[in-house]
Amino acid sequence: MNTTTPSAAQAQMDIAEEFAFFSDWSERYQYLIDLGKQLPPFPEECKTEEHRVHGCQSMVWLVPEGDAGKMQFTATSDSAIVSGLIALVLRVYSDRPAAEILATEPEFVQSIGLAKHLSPTRSNGLTAMLAKLKGYAAQALAGDSP
Repeated sequence: MNTTTPSAAQAQMDIAEEFAFFSDWSERYQYLIDLGKQLPPFPEECKTEEHRVHGCQSMVWLVPEGDAGKMQFTATSDSAIVSGLIALVLRVYSDRPAAEILATEPEFVQSIGLAKHLSPTRSNGLTAMLAKLKGYAAQALAGDSP
């Protein structure tokens, strides 16, 4: 089994290839929901205001760990589709150096057509989640613990 984590760019290409298998958006939404169900359990004690992502219609919590050399994120949501979006975001951004996180644009959002198929509130929530995640990376680079 390959234990190396693919680059953020490779993770985005893999996501685009996976979504290309589905011919319509009902199948893609189902795949997103299935991805969300595979998220690891999220500790209840981390569901705090400090970790909450504001700007999302759903409840979303994002917890950073690590340092500028390698950051990991855990996250969860009370929404099935948003949980799937979290799974995609974590594939692209977790287990990466803070500098790579900051340098990586979420190209998968366009490449799989999410930008056109998310409701405005979900789109705003995804933007808020990415902003919070990149904010944690910027803090880590500045020498502050996230």
